[in-house]
Amino acid sequence: MFARPFWLNRLQEVWQAVPIAWLAGVRRVGKSTLARSLAPDQTMFVECDQPEVEDTIKHPSLFFKGCNKPILIFDEVHQLKDPSRVLKIGADSFPHLKILATGSSTLAASRKFRDTLTGRKRVVHLPPVLCDELPAFGGVSLQQRLLHGGLPPALLAPSKPAAFYREWMDSFFARDIHRLFEFRDLNRFNALLEYLLRQSGGLLDVTKTASAVGISRPTVESHLQALQITQAVTLLRPFHSGGQKEITRMPRLYGFDTGFVSQARGWNPLRPDDCGLLWEHLVLEHLQAYLPDVHLHYWRDKTGREVDFVIVRNRDQVDAIECKWDSSEFDPAGMKAFRALYPKGNNYLVSPLTVPSYLKQAGKLEIKVCDPSGIAT
Repeated sequence: MFARPFWLNRLQEVWQAVPIAWLAGVRRVGKSTLARSLAPDQTMFVECDQPEVEDTIKHPSLFFKGCNKPILIFDEVHQLKDPSRVLKIGADSFPHLKILATGSSTLAASRKFRDTLTGRKRVVHLPPVLCDELPAFGGVSLQQRLLHGGLPPALLAPSKPAAFYREWMDSFFARDIHRLFEFRDLNRFNALLEYLLRQSGGLLDVTKTASAVGISRPTVESHLQALQITQAVTLLRPFHSGGQKEITRMPRLYGFDTGFVSQARGWNPLRPDDCGLLWEHLVLEHLQAYLPDVHLHYWRDKTGREVDFVIVRNRDQVDAIECKWDSSEFDPAGMKAFRALYPKGNNYLVSPLTVPSYLKQAGKLEIKVCDPSGIAT
């Protein structure tokens, strides 16, 4: 079992504020493993997909009263008939308990979950293994993380496990997409998802996507909504002030895991240019993990100058982040154009450094060159 102390600490922070920590994430990301890594002598583990569990918790108050451990884990909680009722009784009547509910990323959209848990829970989104977690996973190389992705079974495989990605997609459709959204056409859904993974890191044109995949625009839009709810894709909106020279509407799309992106693109082995795009995905995952309450954006003008990520710190300060696999290939033109419009904020060039972070000058700009951990959180 591999330790993920950052996420264990995040759970403890949640329990200091509310009684229920809701651990969400895509399938096979390691939710159950993380839950089991909590101190065994302090936890009671309930596998909600077991048939006898419904009878065990038929009378929730009696069940909670009989719990003699300070932490109660409901694994795959969405398998219960009425999980909201069970969790609400636990939170309201047994406030001394720390409750952890795990399940796929579709939990928040499930009809089984209502507003009864408002103010009682906080969601922790568990991502694929982050770059700063690799030492805990047997020292897996950064290149292997980019190629295989961050789902532990794929990350730790001795070679890229092509069958794993196909099996995951089929299971994702059957157990999440079909069950929750009632989409019935597996082939059409997977064709769209694979197309989006091949376009990952680029701007999303819904009309062009519909034409390329051979499905209607409304179908693309409904499937995109499902993919965002389940965290299979992330859409970043452009940062702008409404200027005529800026991109103001078209979002940028990222697939949830570099292994699936590299698989969809047929990248094996990886070339330096491939690493650059996948590194950008990994930096995004880091930002989403360490800045969960911040809305991330990208910036681009109509001449093609761009900044990979923009963080809005406050009304007047916006941070600009450029990602480069090789920091020597950085072109400051995009950042200079951005700062001509938005002068206040920190500038970052994020690269997989093997040396401490440092400052460099690009014209009048001062830029911090660092790995993802050097970005202020």
